[in-house]
Amino acid sequence: MTLSELHPQALRIAGQLRARGEKIAVADGATGGMIAASLLTVPGALDFFVGGGVVYSFRARDVLFALPRDAYAGMRGASADYALLQANAIRDNFGADWGIAESGSVGGSTHPSGAPAGQSCVAIVGPEGLERTSLTQTGSDDRIANMEAFTRAALDYLEAVLRS
Repeated sequence: MTLSELHPQALRIAGQLRARGEKIAVADGATGGMIAASLLTVPGALDFFVGGGVVYSFRARDVLFALPRDAYAGMRGASADYALLQANAIRDNFGADWGIAESGSVGGSTHPSGAPAGQSCVAIVGPEGLERTSLTQTGSDDRIANMEAFTRAALDYLEAVLRS
């Protein structure tokens, strides 16, 4: 999967956000920046994309979300509650209308929270209290294939939520 392959979908997502006059912030986890990179293939992305980051360490999480450590008490990575907390935080911290966060375990190494390889949770938050999550499980330990699968699943889900 290449950015060229994701570009048509990014154009559709951009079109939906632009038509509403809304903006999005992205918290990539196991996707390593591929969600944001996909959206940034669209010329004039500043119209709908306000920023985000790759949340791949506790330090990155602390900086991007500005939440106290106890906000995560009882949560595990690659779970709905964890991804929702991050989606809300990235949206609010960047002043966006929408927030999308992906938290997963791509494999090839042990996930700090013990999440199984090949599991990803995407959370999308939007205006008027909208909160949605989706779980992807590939059952694979193939790191690169999982990154691609998680990115595709996140973009598919974002497009579907924006359409609904």
